[in-house]
Amino acid sequence: MKKLLILLVFVFSMQGLTAAPDSNPKTKNPELTEAQKIRAKEMESRLEEIKAMDFKSMSKDEIRNVKVEMKEMKAEARASGNGVYLSIGAVIIIILLLILLV
Repeated sequence: MKKLLILLVFVFSMQGLTAAPDSNPKTKNPELTEAQKIRAKEMESRLEEIKAMDFKSMSKDEIRNVKVEMKEMKAEARASGNGVYLSIGAVIIIILLLILLV
């Protein structure tokens, strides 16, 4: 019972914690290679083309293809960020495992 109470207090106290923004500008914009810079410019130009499109005159299949293309570009842009992201649930599970194993 005591462990459960400590666990609940710990979990609820974690709700108030937030991550501080990083003041180092290099970590915010990681250095890109020349190929990544070229690809980024290509994606920006393609997004400008998509913004200029008239979706009302397009068929549903064409609109769906554009949406799929945009999702792929978004996933590619996120992947080039080289970051590790943990959800709140994953952090809680890791903490619970640490508590149970210790």
